[in-house]
Amino acid sequence: MRQARAVVLFLTVAAASAGVRAAPAPPTASPAAKATVARQAEDPRLAGASRSQRGGWTVVRLTGTPEQVGYQHGRLLAPEIADALAVARLELTHDGARDWVFYRNAAETVFWPHVDPEYRQEMQGIADGATAGGTKADLWDIVALNANIEFGYYTATLEKPAQSKAPDHCSAFVATGRWTKDHRPVIAHNNWSSYIDGSRWNVIFDIRPARGQRILMDGYAGLIHSGDDFGINAAGIAVTETTITGFKGFDPNGVPEFVRARKALQYATSIDAFDRIMREGNNGGYANAWLVADVNTGEVARLELGLKNVSLERTRDGYFVGANFPVSPKLAAEETDFKLDDPSQSANARRVRWEQLMKENQGRIDLTLARAFMADHYDAYEKKADAPSERTLCGHVELSPRGMGSWTGPYGPNGTVQSKAADAAMVKRMAFQAAMGHPCGTTFRAAPHLERHPEFAWQKPLLRDLVAGPWTSFEAAR
Repeated sequence: MRQARAVVLFLTVAAASAGVRAAPAPPTASPAAKATVARQAEDPRLAGASRSQRGGWTVVRLTGTPEQVGYQHGRLLAPEIADALAVARLELTHDGARDWVFYRNAAETVFWPHVDPEYRQEMQGIADGATAGGTKADLWDIVALNANIEFGYYTATLEKPAQSKAPDHCSAFVATGRWTKDHRPVIAHNNWSSYIDGSRWNVIFDIRPARGQRILMDGYAGLIHSGDDFGINAAGIAVTETTITGFKGFDPNGVPEFVRARKALQYATSIDAFDRIMREGNNGGYANAWLVADVNTGEVARLELGLKNVSLERTRDGYFVGANFPVSPKLAAEETDFKLDDPSQSANARRVRWEQLMKENQGRIDLTLARAFMADHYDAYEKKADAPSERTLCGHVELSPRGMGSWTGPYGPNGTVQSKAADAAMVKRMAFQAAMGHPCGTTFRAAPHLERHPEFAWQKPLLRDLVAGPWTSFEAAR
Protein backbone atom coordinates (compact mmCIF):
# COMPACT_ATOMS: atom_id res chain seq x y z
CA MET A 1 0.00 0.00 0.00
CA ARG A 2 1.09 3.59 -0.61
CA GLN A 3 1.04 4.35 3.10
CA ALA A 4 3.41 1.53 3.91
CA ARG A 5 5.77 2.56 1.14
CA ALA A 6 5.65 6.17 2.39
CA VAL A 7 6.45 5.07 5.95
CA VAL A 8 9.41 3.00 4.79
CA LEU A 9 10.65 5.87 2.65
CA PHE A 10 10.56 8.57 5.28
CA LEU A 11 11.96 6.30 8.00
CA THR A 12 14.87 5.45 5.71
CA VAL A 13 15.47 9.13 5.08
CA ALA A 14 15.10 9.88 8.79
CA ALA A 15 17.67 7.26 9.69
CA ALA A 16 20.07 8.74 7.20
CA SER A 17 19.54 12.23 8.53
CA ALA A 18 19.60 11.35 12.24
CA GLY A 19 22.28 13.30 14.03
CA VAL A 20 22.65 15.81 11.22
CA ARG A 21 23.04 19.19 12.86
CA ALA A 22 21.99 22.42 11.21
CA ALA A 23 25.08 24.14 12.58
CA PRO A 24 26.62 27.33 11.23
CA ALA A 25 28.81 26.67 8.21
CA PRO A 26 32.53 27.33 8.50
CA PRO A 27 33.58 30.79 7.32
CA THR A 28 35.13 29.51 4.10
CA ALA A 29 32.32 27.14 3.12
CA SER A 30 28.98 27.91 1.54
CA PRO A 31 27.81 31.05 -0.27
CA ALA A 32 25.24 31.49 2.52
CA ALA A 33 28.00 31.56 5.14
CA LYS A 34 29.98 34.08 3.10
CA ALA A 35 26.86 36.21 2.71
CA THR A 36 26.37 36.17 6.49
CA VAL A 37 29.94 37.33 7.06
CA ALA A 38 29.44 40.11 4.51
CA ARG A 39 26.21 41.26 6.18
CA GLN A 40 27.87 41.33 9.59
CA ALA A 41 30.73 43.41 8.25
CA GLU A 42 28.20 45.78 6.71
CA ASP A 43 26.02 46.01 9.83
CA PRO A 44 27.53 45.24 13.28
CA ARG A 45 24.01 44.75 14.72
CA LEU A 46 24.07 41.37 12.97
CA ALA A 47 27.04 40.14 15.05
CA GLY A 48 26.32 36.63 16.29
CA ALA A 49 23.41 36.15 13.87
CA SER A 50 23.34 33.86 10.85
CA ARG A 51 21.11 32.35 8.20
CA SER A 52 21.47 29.00 6.43
CA GLN A 53 19.39 26.40 4.55
CA ARG A 54 18.86 22.72 5.26
CA GLY A 55 16.25 20.14 4.30
CA GLY A 56 13.82 22.72 2.91
CA TRP A 57 14.11 24.89 6.04
CA THR A 58 15.69 28.30 6.64
CA VAL A 59 17.70 28.23 9.87
CA VAL A 60 18.11 31.59 11.59
CA ARG A 61 20.33 32.16 14.65
CA LEU A 62 19.48 35.28 16.68
CA THR A 63 21.09 36.63 19.84
CA GLY A 64 21.04 39.61 22.18
CA THR A 65 18.61 42.15 23.56
CA PRO A 66 15.01 42.28 22.30
CA GLU A 67 15.95 45.07 19.90
CA GLN A 68 18.93 43.09 18.59
CA VAL A 69 16.99 39.83 18.23
CA GLY A 70 14.23 41.67 16.39
CA TYR A 71 16.56 43.60 14.11
CA GLN A 72 18.51 40.45 13.19
CA HIS A 73 15.25 38.64 12.48
CA GLY A 74 13.94 41.42 10.24
CA ARG A 75 17.23 41.94 8.42
CA LEU A 76 17.97 38.26 7.74
CA LEU A 77 14.41 37.44 6.70
CA ALA A 78 13.44 40.70 4.98
CA PRO A 79 12.35 39.10 1.65
CA GLU A 80 10.38 36.41 3.48
CA ILE A 81 8.65 39.02 5.65
CA ALA A 82 7.56 40.93 2.55
CA ASP A 83 6.19 37.66 1.17
CA ALA A 84 4.46 36.78 4.47
CA LEU A 85 2.76 40.18 4.56
CA ALA A 86 1.52 39.69 1.00
CA VAL A 87 -0.02 36.36 2.03
CA ALA A 88 -1.61 37.84 5.16
CA ARG A 89 -3.14 40.69 3.17
CA LEU A 90 -4.52 38.31 0.56
CA GLU A 91 -6.01 35.82 3.03
CA LEU A 92 -7.35 38.28 5.59
CA THR A 93 -8.97 40.58 3.07
CA HIS A 94 -10.50 37.61 1.22
CA ASP A 95 -11.67 35.57 4.20
CA GLY A 96 -12.47 38.42 6.57
CA ALA A 97 -14.08 40.82 4.06
CA ARG A 98 -12.15 43.71 5.62
CA ASP A 99 -9.26 45.71 4.21
CA TRP A 100 -5.69 45.69 5.48
CA VAL A 101 -6.18 49.10 7.11
CA PHE A 102 -8.75 47.49 9.45
CA TYR A 103 -6.23 44.87 10.58
CA ARG A 104 -3.45 47.41 11.04
CA ASN A 105 -5.77 49.55 13.17
CA ALA A 106 -6.82 46.52 15.23
CA ALA A 107 -3.16 45.62 15.72
CA GLU A 108 -2.53 49.10 17.15
CA THR A 109 -5.69 49.60 19.21
CA VAL A 110 -6.70 46.08 20.33
CA PHE A 111 -3.48 44.04 20.56
CA TRP A 112 -0.59 46.48 21.03
CA PRO A 113 -1.77 47.99 24.37
CA HIS A 114 -1.38 44.55 26.00
CA VAL A 115 2.04 43.59 24.60
CA ASP A 116 4.92 43.34 27.10
CA PRO A 117 7.66 45.97 26.61
CA GLU A 118 10.19 43.25 25.74
CA TYR A 119 8.14 42.07 22.78
CA ARG A 120 7.23 45.61 21.72
CA GLN A 121 10.96 46.22 21.36
CA GLU A 122 11.46 42.98 19.46
CA MET A 123 8.65 43.70 16.98
CA GLN A 124 9.92 47.23 16.43
CA GLY A 125 13.32 45.66 15.78
CA ILE A 126 11.79 43.30 13.20
CA ALA A 127 10.21 46.25 11.41
CA ASP A 128 13.50 48.19 11.47
CA GLY A 129 15.51 45.20 10.27
CA ALA A 130 13.06 44.38 7.49
CA THR A 131 13.14 48.00 6.34
CA ALA A 132 16.94 47.95 6.35
CA GLY A 133 16.74 44.80 4.23
CA GLY A 134 14.61 46.52 1.60
CA THR A 135 11.13 45.45 2.73
CA LYS A 136 8.40 48.05 3.02
CA ALA A 137 6.96 47.26 6.45
CA ASP A 138 6.30 49.26 9.59
CA LEU A 139 5.51 48.33 13.18
CA TRP A 140 1.76 47.91 12.63
CA ASP A 141 2.37 45.56 9.73
CA ILE A 142 4.51 43.38 12.00
CA VAL A 143 2.01 43.45 14.88
CA ALA A 144 -0.81 42.58 12.47
CA LEU A 145 1.26 39.68 11.12
CA ASN A 146 1.79 38.36 14.67
CA ALA A 147 -1.91 38.74 15.49
CA ASN A 148 -2.92 37.12 12.20
CA ILE A 149 -4.20 33.90 13.79
CA GLU A 150 -6.08 35.77 16.52
CA PHE A 151 -7.91 38.18 14.21
CA GLY A 152 -10.60 35.59 13.49
CA TYR A 153 -11.36 35.30 17.21
CA TYR A 154 -11.57 39.08 17.53
CA THR A 155 -13.66 39.75 14.43
CA ALA A 156 -16.08 36.96 15.41
CA THR A 157 -17.09 39.08 18.40
CA LEU A 158 -18.02 41.92 16.02
CA GLU A 159 -20.57 39.75 14.19
CA LYS A 160 -24.22 39.69 15.23
CA PRO A 161 -24.65 37.03 16.45
CA ALA A 162 -21.05 36.10 17.20
CA GLN A 163 -19.68 33.53 14.77
CA SER A 164 -17.14 30.80 15.42
CA LYS A 165 -14.16 30.98 13.07
CA ALA A 166 -11.79 28.59 14.84
CA PRO A 167 -10.91 25.77 12.42
CA ASP A 168 -9.34 22.33 12.88
CA HIS A 169 -5.56 22.72 12.88
CA CYS A 170 -2.88 20.13 13.68
CA SER A 171 -2.34 16.65 15.13
CA ALA A 172 -0.02 16.03 18.10
CA PHE A 173 0.84 13.78 21.04
CA VAL A 174 3.10 13.60 24.07
CA ALA A 175 3.81 10.40 25.98
CA THR A 176 5.97 9.19 28.86
CA GLY A 177 6.51 6.39 31.40
CA ARG A 178 5.42 2.90 30.37
CA TRP A 179 4.07 4.21 27.07
CA THR A 180 7.49 5.06 25.60
CA LYS A 181 10.40 2.83 24.74
CA ASP A 182 12.81 4.45 27.19
CA HIS A 183 10.13 5.56 29.70
CA ARG A 184 11.02 9.19 29.01
CA PRO A 185 8.95 11.84 27.18
CA VAL A 186 8.41 11.81 23.40
CA ILE A 187 6.56 14.68 21.70
CA ALA A 188 5.50 15.29 18.09
CA HIS A 189 3.27 17.62 16.09
CA ASN A 190 2.21 18.24 12.53
CA ASN A 191 0.97 21.64 11.40
CA TRP A 192 -2.29 21.90 9.48
CA SER A 193 -2.79 25.14 7.61
CA SER A 194 -3.60 26.46 4.18
CA TYR A 195 -0.90 25.48 1.71
CA ILE A 196 -0.43 29.13 0.84
CA ASP A 197 0.70 29.63 4.46
CA GLY A 198 2.23 26.23 4.99
CA SER A 199 4.71 26.42 2.14
CA ARG A 200 6.17 29.40 4.00
CA TRP A 201 6.07 27.89 7.53
CA ASN A 202 9.64 26.79 7.04
CA VAL A 203 11.85 28.70 9.47
CA ILE A 204 13.84 27.18 12.35
CA PHE A 205 14.57 29.86 14.96
CA ASP A 206 17.51 29.41 17.34
CA ILE A 207 17.16 32.36 19.73
CA ARG A 208 19.60 33.20 22.51
CA PRO A 209 17.83 36.09 24.28
CA ALA A 210 19.48 38.40 26.80
CA ARG A 211 16.94 37.21 29.39
CA GLY A 212 15.17 33.92 29.89
CA GLN A 213 15.85 30.54 28.32
CA ARG A 214 17.38 29.82 24.97
CA ILE A 215 14.75 28.73 22.43
CA LEU A 216 14.72 26.37 19.45
CA MET A 217 11.39 26.45 17.59
CA ASP A 218 9.84 26.22 14.17
CA GLY A 219 8.19 29.36 12.86
CA TYR A 220 7.16 31.82 10.19
CA ALA A 221 9.00 34.91 9.01
CA GLY A 222 8.03 38.00 11.00
CA LEU A 223 6.53 36.20 14.00
CA ILE A 224 7.99 36.46 17.51
CA HIS A 225 6.25 33.17 18.40
CA SER A 226 6.24 29.83 16.61
CA GLY A 227 2.66 30.30 15.43
CA ASP A 228 1.99 26.58 15.09
CA ASP A 229 3.76 26.16 18.41
CA PHE A 230 6.46 23.54 18.50
CA GLY A 231 9.47 24.50 20.55
CA ILE A 232 11.92 23.55 23.26
CA ASN A 233 13.98 25.61 25.67
CA ALA A 234 17.23 25.25 27.55
CA ALA A 235 15.38 24.35 30.77
CA GLY A 236 14.26 21.04 29.22
CA ILE A 237 10.68 22.09 28.50
CA ALA A 238 9.08 20.98 25.21
CA VAL A 239 5.80 22.49 24.05
CA THR A 240 3.24 22.05 21.28
CA GLU A 241 -0.56 22.40 20.82
CA THR A 242 -3.62 21.78 18.70
CA THR A 243 -6.45 24.26 18.16
CA ILE A 244 -9.88 23.86 19.79
CA THR A 245 -12.30 23.62 16.86
CA GLY A 246 -15.34 25.89 16.78
CA PHE A 247 -14.19 27.98 19.72
CA LYS A 248 -16.05 31.22 20.47
CA GLY A 249 -14.80 33.91 22.84
CA PHE A 250 -12.31 36.75 22.94
CA ASP A 251 -11.36 39.35 25.56
CA PRO A 252 -9.97 42.51 23.89
CA ASN A 253 -8.51 43.56 27.24
CA GLY A 254 -6.44 40.40 27.58
CA VAL A 255 -2.84 39.65 26.64
CA PRO A 256 -2.47 38.40 23.05
CA GLU A 257 -1.86 34.69 22.70
CA PHE A 258 1.20 35.37 20.55
CA VAL A 259 2.78 37.21 23.49
CA ARG A 260 1.89 34.57 26.08
CA ALA A 261 3.05 31.69 23.86
CA ARG A 262 6.45 33.28 23.26
CA LYS A 263 6.83 34.34 26.89
CA ALA A 264 5.96 30.87 28.18
CA LEU A 265 8.49 29.19 25.90
CA GLN A 266 11.17 31.73 26.83
CA TYR A 267 10.65 31.81 30.60
CA ALA A 268 9.03 28.54 31.70
CA THR A 269 11.31 26.24 33.69
CA SER A 270 8.55 23.82 34.70
CA ILE A 271 5.05 22.73 33.73
CA ASP A 272 3.68 24.87 36.57
CA ALA A 273 5.47 27.95 35.19
CA PHE A 274 4.20 27.29 31.69
CA ASP A 275 0.65 26.92 33.02
CA ARG A 276 0.90 30.16 35.01
CA ILE A 277 2.25 32.26 32.13
CA MET A 278 -0.34 31.00 29.65
CA ARG A 279 -3.21 31.75 32.05
CA GLU A 280 -2.07 35.27 32.98
CA GLY A 281 -4.14 37.76 30.98
CA ASN A 282 -5.67 35.01 28.83
CA ASN A 283 -7.64 36.70 26.04
CA GLY A 284 -9.16 33.54 24.53
CA GLY A 285 -7.35 34.14 21.26
CA TYR A 286 -6.11 31.04 19.42
CA ALA A 287 -7.62 28.75 22.06
CA ASN A 288 -5.63 25.52 22.21
CA ALA A 289 -5.00 22.28 24.02
CA TRP A 290 -1.33 22.66 24.95
CA LEU A 291 0.87 19.57 25.30
CA VAL A 292 3.95 20.01 27.48
CA ALA A 293 6.86 17.79 28.52
CA ASP A 294 9.43 18.36 31.25
CA VAL A 295 12.32 16.02 30.44
CA ASN A 296 13.95 16.69 33.82
CA THR A 297 11.08 15.11 35.74
CA GLY A 298 9.66 12.90 33.01
CA GLU A 299 6.25 14.51 33.47
CA VAL A 300 3.90 15.47 30.63
CA ALA A 301 0.77 17.62 30.70
CA ARG A 302 -2.19 18.90 28.73
CA LEU A 303 -3.39 22.45 29.37
CA GLU A 304 -6.78 23.00 27.75
CA LEU A 305 -6.99 26.77 27.59
CA GLY A 306 -10.41 28.13 26.83
CA LEU A 307 -11.45 31.60 27.92
CA LYS A 308 -13.89 30.62 30.70
CA ASN A 309 -12.86 26.99 31.09
CA VAL A 310 -9.23 26.07 31.77
CA SER A 311 -7.94 22.70 32.94
CA LEU A 312 -4.52 21.11 33.48
CA GLU A 313 -3.95 17.35 33.39
CA ARG A 314 -0.53 15.87 34.13
CA THR A 315 1.14 12.47 34.48
CA ARG A 316 4.49 10.71 34.71
CA ASP A 317 3.03 7.53 33.22
CA GLY A 318 0.67 8.15 30.33
CA TYR A 319 -0.01 10.24 27.25
CA PHE A 320 -2.06 13.11 25.90
CA VAL A 321 -3.15 13.54 22.31
CA GLY A 322 -4.43 16.50 20.33
CA ALA A 323 -6.51 16.61 17.16
CA ASN A 324 -8.55 19.80 17.66
CA PHE A 325 -11.31 18.24 19.77
CA PRO A 326 -12.44 19.89 23.03
CA VAL A 327 -11.44 17.66 25.95
CA SER A 328 -13.82 19.08 28.55
CA PRO A 329 -17.53 18.55 27.78
CA LYS A 330 -18.22 21.72 29.77
CA LEU A 331 -15.85 23.74 27.60
CA ALA A 332 -17.35 22.17 24.49
CA ALA A 333 -20.86 23.11 25.54
CA GLU A 334 -20.15 26.61 26.82
CA GLU A 335 -17.44 27.87 24.47
CA THR A 336 -17.71 26.00 21.16
CA ASP A 337 -20.17 24.86 18.53
CA PHE A 338 -18.27 21.58 18.23
CA LYS A 339 -20.32 18.38 17.84
CA LEU A 340 -18.78 15.80 20.15
CA ASP A 341 -21.27 13.18 18.91
CA ASP A 342 -20.39 13.42 15.19
CA PRO A 343 -17.83 10.65 14.48
CA SER A 344 -17.42 11.76 10.86
CA GLN A 345 -15.91 15.10 11.88
CA SER A 346 -12.18 15.38 11.33
CA ALA A 347 -11.26 16.06 14.95
CA ASN A 348 -13.35 13.16 16.28
CA ALA A 349 -12.06 10.70 13.69
CA ARG A 350 -8.47 11.69 14.40
CA ARG A 351 -9.06 11.41 18.15
CA VAL A 352 -10.18 7.79 17.64
CA ARG A 353 -7.09 7.10 15.54
CA TRP A 354 -4.79 8.57 18.18
CA GLU A 355 -6.27 6.32 20.85
CA GLN A 356 -5.80 3.30 18.59
CA LEU A 357 -2.17 4.13 17.92
CA MET A 358 -1.34 4.80 21.56
CA LYS A 359 -2.85 1.53 22.77
CA GLU A 360 -1.35 -0.53 19.94
CA ASN A 361 2.11 0.84 20.63
CA GLN A 362 2.27 1.04 24.42
CA GLY A 363 5.87 0.60 25.57
CA ARG A 364 7.28 1.04 22.05
CA ILE A 365 6.76 4.75 21.31
CA ASP A 366 9.98 6.46 20.24
CA LEU A 367 11.16 8.95 17.67
CA THR A 368 10.77 6.46 14.82
CA LEU A 369 7.14 5.75 15.69
CA ALA A 370 6.48 9.44 16.27
CA ARG A 371 7.49 10.14 12.68
CA ALA A 372 5.30 7.28 11.48
CA PHE A 373 2.30 8.64 13.40
CA MET A 374 2.73 12.02 11.74
CA ALA A 375 2.41 10.37 8.30
CA ASP A 376 -0.57 8.14 9.16
CA HIS A 377 -3.31 7.82 6.51
CA TYR A 378 -5.82 5.60 8.32
CA ASP A 379 -9.42 6.89 8.27
CA ALA A 380 -10.89 5.72 11.59
CA TYR A 381 -14.43 6.71 10.58
CA GLU A 382 -14.55 4.67 7.37
CA LYS A 383 -12.06 2.14 8.76
CA LYS A 384 -9.88 2.41 5.68
CA ALA A 385 -6.10 2.32 5.42
CA ASP A 386 -4.22 4.43 2.90
CA ALA A 387 -7.14 6.89 2.65
CA PRO A 388 -5.61 10.38 3.02
CA SER A 389 -8.22 13.07 3.69
CA GLU A 390 -9.29 15.57 6.34
CA ARG A 391 -9.92 12.63 8.70
CA THR A 392 -6.34 11.30 8.75
CA LEU A 393 -3.51 12.41 11.05
CA CYS A 394 -1.53 13.44 7.98
CA GLY A 395 -4.20 15.74 6.60
CA HIS A 396 -5.04 16.09 2.90
CA VAL A 397 -8.09 18.35 2.63
CA GLU A 398 -7.22 18.92 -1.03
CA LEU A 399 -8.33 15.34 -1.69
CA SER A 400 -11.60 15.57 0.23
CA PRO A 401 -15.02 16.13 -1.39
CA ARG A 402 -16.26 17.11 2.08
CA GLY A 403 -13.82 19.91 2.88
CA MET A 404 -13.49 21.16 6.45
CA GLY A 405 -16.66 22.95 7.48
CA SER A 406 -16.13 26.65 8.17
CA TRP A 407 -12.40 26.42 7.39
CA THR A 408 -12.50 25.46 3.72
CA GLY A 409 -14.83 23.95 1.16
CA PRO A 410 -14.37 20.68 -0.74
CA TYR A 411 -10.89 20.14 -2.16
CA GLY A 412 -9.49 23.21 -0.38
CA PRO A 413 -5.69 23.47 -0.67
CA ASN A 414 -5.22 22.86 3.05
CA GLY A 415 -3.84 20.16 5.32
CA THR A 416 -0.60 19.03 6.89
CA VAL A 417 2.28 21.28 5.85
CA GLN A 418 5.18 20.18 8.06
CA SER A 419 6.01 18.04 11.11
CA LYS A 420 8.33 18.01 14.11
CA ALA A 421 9.32 15.38 16.70
CA ALA A 422 11.71 14.99 19.62
CA ASP A 423 12.55 12.51 22.35
CA ALA A 424 13.92 13.39 25.78
CA ALA A 425 17.55 13.01 24.75
CA MET A 426 17.07 15.49 21.90
CA VAL A 427 15.25 18.00 24.11
CA LYS A 428 18.06 17.79 26.66
CA ARG A 429 20.60 18.89 24.06
CA MET A 430 18.17 21.38 22.48
CA ALA A 431 17.44 19.50 19.28
CA PHE A 432 14.49 18.17 17.31
CA GLN A 433 13.73 16.66 13.93
CA ALA A 434 11.51 18.31 11.33
CA ALA A 435 10.16 17.49 7.89
CA MET A 436 8.90 20.16 5.53
CA GLY A 437 5.76 19.36 3.53
CA HIS A 438 3.57 16.29 3.96
CA PRO A 439 5.44 13.79 6.15
CA CYS A 440 3.99 10.97 4.04
CA GLY A 441 6.23 12.16 1.19
CA THR A 442 3.47 13.51 -1.10
CA THR A 443 4.17 16.82 -2.84
CA PHE A 444 1.23 19.15 -3.50
CA ARG A 445 1.34 20.80 -6.95
CA ALA A 446 -0.44 24.14 -7.09
CA ALA A 447 -1.02 24.66 -10.83
CA PRO A 448 -2.87 21.40 -11.63
CA HIS A 449 -4.92 21.71 -8.46
CA LEU A 450 -6.10 25.20 -9.39
CA GLU A 451 -6.96 23.96 -12.88
CA ARG A 452 -9.18 21.26 -11.38
CA HIS A 453 -10.65 23.59 -8.75
CA PRO A 454 -10.90 27.14 -10.12
CA GLU A 455 -12.95 28.21 -7.10
CA PHE A 456 -9.58 28.73 -5.39
CA ALA A 457 -8.19 30.87 -8.21
CA TRP A 458 -8.05 33.86 -5.84
CA GLN A 459 -4.96 32.19 -4.33
CA LYS A 460 -3.19 31.85 -7.68
CA PRO A 461 -0.86 34.87 -7.27
CA LEU A 462 0.75 33.34 -4.16
CA LEU A 463 -0.15 29.64 -3.95
CA ARG A 464 2.90 27.51 -4.71
CA ASP A 465 3.97 23.90 -4.57
CA LEU A 466 4.33 22.30 -1.14
CA VAL A 467 7.33 20.07 -1.62
CA ALA A 468 7.82 17.13 0.74
CA GLY A 469 11.29 17.16 2.29
CA PRO A 470 13.34 14.73 4.40
CA TRP A 471 13.29 14.45 8.16
CA THR A 472 16.27 16.53 9.27
CA SER A 473 17.81 17.13 12.70
CA PHE A 474 18.25 20.68 14.00
CA GLU A 475 20.18 21.66 17.10
CA ALA A 476 20.98 24.88 18.90
CA ALA A 477 24.44 26.07 17.88
CA ARG A 478 27.18 25.62 20.46
